[in-house]
Amino acid sequence: MIFKKKLILIGAGGHASSCIDVIEQEGRFKIAGIVGLPQEKGLNRFGYEVIGSDEDLTLLGRKFEYALIAVGQIKSPKSRINLYNKAKAAGFKFPNIVSPYAYVSAHSNLGEGNIVMHGAIINAGALIGNNCIINSHSLVEHDVKIGSHVHISTGAIINGGVSIGNNTFIGSQCVAREGICIGENCIAGMGTNVLFNLQNNAVFTGR
Repeated sequence: MIFKKKLILIGAGGHASSCIDVIEQEGRFKIAGIVGLPQEKGLNRFGYEVIGSDEDLTLLGRKFEYALIAVGQIKSPKSRINLYNKAKAAGFKFPNIVSPYAYVSAHSNLGEGNIVMHGAIINAGALIGNNCIINSHSLVEHDVKIGSHVHISTGAIINGGVSIGNNTFIGSQCVAREGICIGENCIAGMGTNVLFNLQNNAVFTGR
């Protein structure tokens, strides 16, 4: 029998469903429970019970070693950042979770607490920070630099040498031109072609 380390999911919404599937497929961890909103306690998602809220993280951190932030990120990363910091303060460790149906080059480097979804590709020389979502069928090309708390959405293409700052959201099917810089706290909307640098806090919709 293979021993699996126990992991707590922090977040009980829709994104948690995708995280559960990737964790089950990867097979290294056993989901020991979910942290959700106070009113969600006792509910379950795919058989995994919501065992507490973020107010219980300190107590849960004494019982469990590993956690993953399973809150989605669209316009703002604030919830993901706050929960990451709370769980970090509670003593949790954050493994990287990589789908067996994704490709992550041995010559890339990931921080902690990232999830790489089904069909995603991370190529050689890519550097990725902490607590990022690399969503299904996205492409992170060679020598891309991605900060922390970044969401690369489904089907996005980040071409070679692109730099993306902390807390930025890249929408589904967005294409970032080779070598450009996208600042911190930016939003690049769904289906956009980002052909030039974006300064910090920019919102780019293609119009």
